[in-house]
Amino acid sequence: MPTGMIKEITGLSIVEISLIIALAWFLLRFVQWFLPWLATQVPSRMRLHLLPLMPIFQLLIVVLAIANIIPLIIEPTPENFLAISGAVAIAVGFAFQDYISSLVAGIVTIYERPYRVGDWIKIGEAYGEVTAVHFRAVELVTPDDTVVLIPHKNLWDTTIYNDNNGQREHMCVADFYLHPEHDAEEVRQKLRKVALTSPYLQLKRPIVVIVHEKPWGTHYRLKAYPIDGRDQFKFTSDLTVRGKAALAQLDVKPAVAPQAVI
Repeated sequence: MPTGMIKEITGLSIVEISLIIALAWFLLRFVQWFLPWLATQVPSRMRLHLLPLMPIFQLLIVVLAIANIIPLIIEPTPENFLAISGAVAIAVGFAFQDYISSLVAGIVTIYERPYRVGDWIKIGEAYGEVTAVHFRAVELVTPDDTVVLIPHKNLWDTTIYNDNNGQREHMCVADFYLHPEHDAEEVRQKLRKVALTSPYLQLKRPIVVIVHEKPWGTHYRLKAYPIDGRDQFKFTSDLTVRGKAALAQLDVKPAVAPQAVI
């Protein structure tokens, strides 16, 4: 270690470092509380633009805190900076390889934004709404109200499905399985009217009815967009319940599941 690298630590230095850490902690907690609160006060269309700023502000606070602490401990010369950076990088790299990988992936996530707060994503078997993007992991809340933490390092080798990608609404699908002997055009128009009369429907987005003929029946997929993606399950349930009632009025029989071959 070069001579004179570490400064003499005085009582004043300890106080300054403590104040910087305390201020950084306070600012992190404030940002974590203030932005979600502010998102509830502004129009809903601004919510998905406001909440993704949280990890950016948090990263900025941490970087500024570290940048102010280092000169209080180490003489800020180029030689000292290179020496301490190399030593820290080697030690931390071996000790926290997976953790550092997640942190680096977190920085990449903030830049590339494959998912943001408010997005509905699927990573592996986990599906839910992104409620927080931390430095190391993304936090999801599943439809069953379960909180799931997924390390950002999954970004390197795992497929990530993003249903709405920063938009308020995203496509929902209601499935119907009918006996093949029926008027397909009449059923398709009936299902389209079901979607058009839903209170959750986003009228600006298209309604599509996809028809697939199967050996055991006809499969209808009613695709439409809710006004807000958070209503996706209410919207799909509404389409399913009222769709079944509308099809019952047409006296259309449900498909019969094929018998298993023994």
